[in-house]
Amino acid sequence: MPDPVTSTIDIPHVTLTYDVRGSLTDRDQPVLLLIGCPMGASGFQTLASHFPERTVVTYDPRGIERSARTDSGELNPMIHAGDLAVLIETLDVGPVDIFASSGGAVNALALLTNRPDLVNTVVAHEPPLITILPDSKAAQAANDDIYATYQRDGHGAGMAKFIALVSFEGEFPDDYTDQPAPDPAMFGLSTEDDGSRDDILMGQNIRGTTSYQPNVETLAEVKDKLVIGVGEESANQLAARGGKALAERLGLTPVVFPSGHGGFLGNEYGQPGKPTEFAAKLHEVLG
Repeated sequence: MPDPVTSTIDIPHVTLTYDVRGSLTDRDQPVLLLIGCPMGASGFQTLASHFPERTVVTYDPRGIERSARTDSGELNPMIHAGDLAVLIETLDVGPVDIFASSGGAVNALALLTNRPDLVNTVVAHEPPLITILPDSKAAQAANDDIYATYQRDGHGAGMAKFIALVSFEGEFPDDYTDQPAPDPAMFGLSTEDDGSRDDILMGQNIRGTTSYQPNVETLAEVKDKLVIGVGEESANQLAARGGKALAERLGLTPVVFPSGHGGFLGNEYGQPGKPTEFAAKLHEVLG
């Protein structure tokens, strides 16, 4: 696969940075857009390498890595979906296939809802859709507690609760937030508060992403463009449960992908999944 060519798009309050591997003019190379949130383009290097027959596009969402913001405040999937629409229109290749992970999957659902004309197929892998879970009230309380903890006590305390939340198996009990807080040191996190409050996950995206209410009626009209993915090792955890809940409402059967929530990862962050097996399944899904 060729080395990525990096370009930028200037839009209000951010310069979006994206990378293209392959040709945007060769119609024999269909375009595959790989997106995450809050993960940026750097997390998709391994997965991209498994699609040499395609033109692969990755990008850094607003406020993440190279796409620095000039404003502040929390973000939501509608904002990110607007950015994705601008990106796809800038590519000028017609509708694209999208593999979207985690918060990126929620953003892709917002894009599919509002701009289905820009999409051939969206593979939404483990979108953390708290609002449609049967235990949504307890799960949302736990999520809000992470944000409050981060604002009060800093990164280590908030991230420890986040790790505990996303790895929790099954439905959340009503008294989940009454349980003792996890020790940040257990996860190799600092127990000290450095005073910063600009974390892209907890400070900017967590509440907007998880509180997103998918428009099931609109998605039902374009469900032929949608594939819901869940991890074989994470299928009973929060993000996969959100995906399964949406699939049930749409009458879709979730596709089980190898490994867990980050099953497509190589060694980008020191927690590899099963990228070769994952990519093979994605090839199969995309045809």
